[in-house]
Amino acid sequence: MVQIGYTMLTEQAGPRELVEHVVAAERVGFDFSVTSDHYSPWLASQGHSPYAWSVLGAAAQATSRIPLMTYVTCPTFRYHPAVVAQKAATVQLLSEGRFRLGLGSGENLNEHIIGGGWPSADVRQEMFEEAVSIIRALFEGGYVNHHGPHYDVDSAKLWDLPDEPPPIGIAVSGEQSCEIAGRLADLVIATEPRPELVQSFERHGGAGKPRVGQVPVCYDPDRDAAVRRAHEQFRWFGGGWKVNAELPGPTSFAAATQFVRPEDVAEAIPCGDDVSRYVESVREFIKAGFTEVALVQIGGESQHAFLEWAGSTLLPALRELSPSDD
Repeated sequence: MVQIGYTMLTEQAGPRELVEHVVAAERVGFDFSVTSDHYSPWLASQGHSPYAWSVLGAAAQATSRIPLMTYVTCPTFRYHPAVVAQKAATVQLLSEGRFRLGLGSGENLNEHIIGGGWPSADVRQEMFEEAVSIIRALFEGGYVNHHGPHYDVDSAKLWDLPDEPPPIGIAVSGEQSCEIAGRLADLVIATEPRPELVQSFERHGGAGKPRVGQVPVCYDPDRDAAVRRAHEQFRWFGGGWKVNAELPGPTSFAAATQFVRPEDVAEAIPCGDDVSRYVESVREFIKAGFTEVALVQIGGESQHAFLEWAGSTLLPALRELSPSDD
């Protein structure tokens, strides 16, 4: 049976609200949760971007069952990989083993703020691979010394290390990232239901490991209201990560999506309360080989209504899906 997750989207709600939302997600029966880790929202209309790691610490204490996960953290610019390892180990301890560390090579939107520029994709992937190796080494315990092309680590040691370090997930969008994930990841992460991503991950060493996808949705009993909200806050989604990784700020995302129409968004994102549309979107990920799918409900103030509907109506329908539906 596919696992259904809930997304704490930091771009659309404040920190206290995000914790309230994941508590409700646990109560209504979601199987796991993920959180974005951004410095800025994609669009100013989203209006938020609190520090994800503080939210995770609070969520670990406010919940007791639901797994937590970053979706995803970039360990190469804003955060040094040694610091990411310390944060992840701490959240794993606070959550008593419910945390998974999702990692990705980052977006200009969030990483340019430190003033280090935004290198080419090949350089970013090289930095990312080195960063993951450092995190892995620190999870093993003991002192780590590393002097590589991009990072230096001088006698670093995690003093509070869980018995079981967090599993590491790696976000993929093409062959190069799939090759890295196949070698270094415990699970793979993607935002598109493309079977070639799963196949490439498995070919490079990921066979049998979890595959986690993500689906944006916009529940509202009034479908027109849902379409308006999805267009206002999530029209950036259709650009794809090769474009989205390069844009430097909300103004750029607004300009890049100025000609996207509400009907374009409604075609790509389930809007309203037609359960069959939601089921079909999740089924696409199952057909592509994903074992877990996290839902992103668009609109911070709509979360509680969505969660109640999900618990009573959507989750039971999604529970009927299985890998045999492909």
